[in-house]
Amino acid sequence: MMDEVAEPGSAAAPEEQDNSIAGKFGERTGYIVWYSDWKAARGLDKYGTLHYLSRKMHYAVLYVDSSVSEETLRNLQRLPYVKKIERSYRNEIKTEYERNVPDKTRFYGL
Repeated sequence: MMDEVAEPGSAAAPEEQDNSIAGKFGERTGYIVWYSDWKAARGLDKYGTLHYLSRKMHYAVLYVDSSVSEETLRNLQRLPYVKKIERSYRNEIKTEYERNVPDKTRFYGL
């Protein structure tokens, strides 16, 4: 088993590092959880990665592993302080943009 571990300077180390990062997070689903009690909402970290809690707007951003998201969603809906749960569409939004309009700043250079 000791032979399977890659040395930090070897060529296999970056591939293992990328796989461990992907394995650590996996496929995640984001949820916006609307709540009524801020102190109780701090306990949402038991259900996934609690990214943000808003005191003023009374919502939380929670990331959950996709393989258990349906079960977690049912458990969250049973909580007395949870008003509403919305799925985040952030992973479905296009983040790579194309520039169709030419950059005019180079024509007005000094």
